[in-house]
Amino acid sequence: MATTANPAAAMSAPSEVIDPRRAIAFVAMVFGMFMSILDIQIVSASLAEIQAGLGAGTDEIAWVQTSYLIAEVVMIPLSGTLARILSTRVLFTISAAGFTAASMLCATATNIDQMIVYRAIQGFIGGGMIPSVFAAAFTIFPPSKRNIVSPIIGLVATMAPTVGPTIGGYLSHAFSWHWLFLVNVIPGLGVTAAAWLLIDFDKPNHSLMKRFDWVGLAAMAVFLGSLEYVLEEGNTKGWFQDEHIVMGTVALAVGAAVFFYRAFKVDFPVVDLKAFNNMNFAVGSLFSFIMGVGIYGMTYLYPLYLGRIRGYDSLMIGETMFVSGLAMFFGAPLSGILSSKLDPRVMMMIGFAGFGASTYWITYITPDWDFWELFIPQILRGLSMMLCMVPINNIALGTLPPQRIANASGLFNLTRNLGGAVGLALINTTLTERTDVHYAYLSERINAGNQAAQNWLSSVGANYSSYGLDGANIAIEKLAGVVKQQAWLLSFMDVFVGLSMLFFALIFLAMILRKPKAAAPAGAGH
Repeated sequence: MATTANPAAAMSAPSEVIDPRRAIAFVAMVFGMFMSILDIQIVSASLAEIQAGLGAGTDEIAWVQTSYLIAEVVMIPLSGTLARILSTRVLFTISAAGFTAASMLCATATNIDQMIVYRAIQGFIGGGMIPSVFAAAFTIFPPSKRNIVSPIIGLVATMAPTVGPTIGGYLSHAFSWHWLFLVNVIPGLGVTAAAWLLIDFDKPNHSLMKRFDWVGLAAMAVFLGSLEYVLEEGNTKGWFQDEHIVMGTVALAVGAAVFFYRAFKVDFPVVDLKAFNNMNFAVGSLFSFIMGVGIYGMTYLYPLYLGRIRGYDSLMIGETMFVSGLAMFFGAPLSGILSSKLDPRVMMMIGFAGFGASTYWITYITPDWDFWELFIPQILRGLSMMLCMVPINNIALGTLPPQRIANASGLFNLTRNLGGAVGLALINTTLTERTDVHYAYLSERINAGNQAAQNWLSSVGANYSSYGLDGANIAIEKLAGVVKQQAWLLSFMDVFVGLSMLFFALIFLAMILRKPKAAAPAGAGH
């Protein structure tokens, strides 16, 4: 049986009167979480600039993002245990300071190997800030204030990855790719100072260090790191046709077996999984996982479409995607108001329906869609995500006793990140497979018997032949490019249909939920 931290180590129960010092500390923590989540996606629209600056290969540059994700996904569940040992104040201060230092190192990288190492450090240390904010929100604020606090953390958790490509595109265009990381320095120093001076939510319990499960930590790192690697790299490497993917799969299976065995057997596991005994938390984590699919999936698909089909650069992609972030910003206060008036199940159903409608809208996409055609779907998606995230956060964490929340918030955030990783793997695999299927289907119908195709080839070929060029071959190459583009577009439609079905299905899952009970008192649970 896991031993609970002593009362001094437990976070204090919230009172109806909010200490201004704690409120300011919470705002600083939220800003730190925003930076950490933002940096997952801030490089996504600017990888070409980083690749050119570091002289990296096409396969290598993806690790600028992958190394960050692998390291972060290990720290997020670990942060709850570290907060109990060190206190939230020490953990958050170290995380903010380390994240800032690693950001400076990233800006000084002169080759891809240095960048990968620095990004891994940045992701690992920065990952400690994310769950701490969720834990603080549900322990220092009373339930009556959650209609204010939940929209804030929901806004950051959803908007940061969405506006990442926008901010990254502007910075790399206006300055250089180095500013993708240097932009963290001054805010990071401010967050570090505020964390050290203002956070006083709990006390450390250093005696727990003697019982720390180092074997469990190693197993968890192997399990989650390998899982993230397999999901991130599987599609590009042909999944199990690649020996590294096979080795990664074996490693994650062994790591998972050791990790789960020790999580249930040792007195003080590196991650306490007993939070899943709470049905609200378990269901909320499932919703968080699927929201991760939607958040990271759409943040990936929009730039991919705009770059591959429309030929947009990072700045143009950022300007187009800014709409979703704006919708989330204005949707946050609306979700706060509705959370105090609506049944959370109804609020989630509205959000899921809106998200599903926004993705179904895009199934009618054409190669000519740009800012205005994507405007309404992005507005709908941004508002819907806010309507989803607030009740999901409240359902998952709002009924747990305070001493459980530190560990539970790490698990809750992990589900969202894993949802993003699994979603991206499925999306990439679907895009690859469906593009091949559509390309083969379209190619079969463009033959000597297709009069429209022959007329097109003759017309285009004649234009080039008039300049003394090999018009016939050029026309065939052009037609192959058109077919490839149409195959890409059809595969995008397939993915959007799948996402729509997923979120419409969540409406029915929310309908069968029981209405969440009131929050547990401070002394409840062990």
